[in-house]
Amino acid sequence: MNIVIVGAGEVGRNVARTLSSEGHNIYLVENDEAQAQSAKEELDVEVITGNGARPNVLAQAGVVPSGDTDILIACTNRDEVNMLACWIAHSAGVPNVISRARNLEFTDSADWGKKLGINVMISPERSIAREVISLLEVSSAIHAAELLDGRAAIYTLKIAENSPLVNMALKDIRGKFPDLMAVFVHVEHGDGISGVPNGFTVLRAGDTCYVVTYKQSAELLQQIFQPNPEKYLSLRKLFIVGGGKLGTQIAQAVKRDFGNVSLRLIEKDIAKCERLSEELGEALVLNCDGIDRKVLGEEGIEDADGYVCATDSDELNLIYSAMAKSMGAKKTIAIVKRKDYQELTRLMPVDAIVDPNEALASLILRVVHYPRHTRAFSIIERINAEMLEVVMPENNELIGKTLAQIKLKKGVVVALLGRGEKVLLPTGATQLLAGDHVILFALTEMMPEAAKLFSSNEQE
Repeated sequence: MNIVIVGAGEVGRNVARTLSSEGHNIYLVENDEAQAQSAKEELDVEVITGNGARPNVLAQAGVVPSGDTDILIACTNRDEVNMLACWIAHSAGVPNVISRARNLEFTDSADWGKKLGINVMISPERSIAREVISLLEVSSAIHAAELLDGRAAIYTLKIAENSPLVNMALKDIRGKFPDLMAVFVHVEHGDGISGVPNGFTVLRAGDTCYVVTYKQSAELLQQIFQPNPEKYLSLRKLFIVGGGKLGTQIAQAVKRDFGNVSLRLIEKDIAKCERLSEELGEALVLNCDGIDRKVLGEEGIEDADGYVCATDSDELNLIYSAMAKSMGAKKTIAIVKRKDYQELTRLMPVDAIVDPNEALASLILRVVHYPRHTRAFSIIERINAEMLEVVMPENNELIGKTLAQIKLKKGVVVALLGRGEKVLLPTGATQLLAGDHVILFALTEMMPEAAKLFSSNEQE
């Protein structure tokens, strides 16, 4: 395919790098000369220097009437540039246009995108806020993502030394814990060996496990992984640092999902503080630095169940989160965009790192790879696996068959199944019905074939 990407920031580069490696022809448009030159040196793509919101610049990338551009992706930091680039591409006849939208009002309704001819308008702030909420709900989780409209989730957890899972085979877990409704889809052993497990896989202390479960089973799941009754009290006090779009979105989600949590939002800009105090109602908005030890001490940081740092600086988010942890905060979460910093949780006392750039790049790649499936989740990049939600069509040849009869390849797992209002934990005897929402887990290279297997026979 011929794909035009407007914006050579970290998101644009990641998307360009991935799609180029898959054999697509990529044109990368960047207004900043230094960024454009860096992209030329780093990537095997055609780089065009200029404003992606101008028709003559996009024309250099092939965005012209009767042109052969298949997709335009606008992912700069400016909504106006993104939407105008998409409108120009749509007017030129580009069949698929995708826009990033930082301002949440643009994604509150699908009308904005439709009026401008935009096929998909993506705001990573909402998905990041949901991930932070899931991490706060399951305090021992390293990563998390919601599934089936929040009725289920996938969690990444480490097995503690005192966990009853130590030296237990997966096939024995159901007998030991009959109330635990969960599927282990990937296991990383401490010796570096990892992969999709089977019933005979034996778990060890220190293993990192990716587990799909009902939301109501999450508390039991973490108690089994890391037995520590005091650690799993409900969220009562939370600090959020940064009153920008993301910090505000997280605060609003916390108020909606946790009700009476005692919320403190810290912001240095006095004008933002005044606006936030009106928007957030009973939340306490503090005009100070996010690591002012005196203020944090007075506000009871030692009793905080969570501390989320979401300023515009990766470095501050990491340092502030580490310092809050040292002052007694039970769980600290840093919002970090730079890929180089992703492994710092091993070196710094920070419980979890959430990357909005990775989330945005994953969303864009999902639309490109699986345009017919509206819900796909790229799991943690380091395990090279994906999750996809597929609605079973009536004309699929798998309808009426059991999962045992299908005999999926190793590396592909049906993790959950939504049927009406029910969420089912599938077994070999589970029969597929038309309309079922199937949550597939697969290694990245195997997902296209798995998605095709569960899709309409009329699709290519």
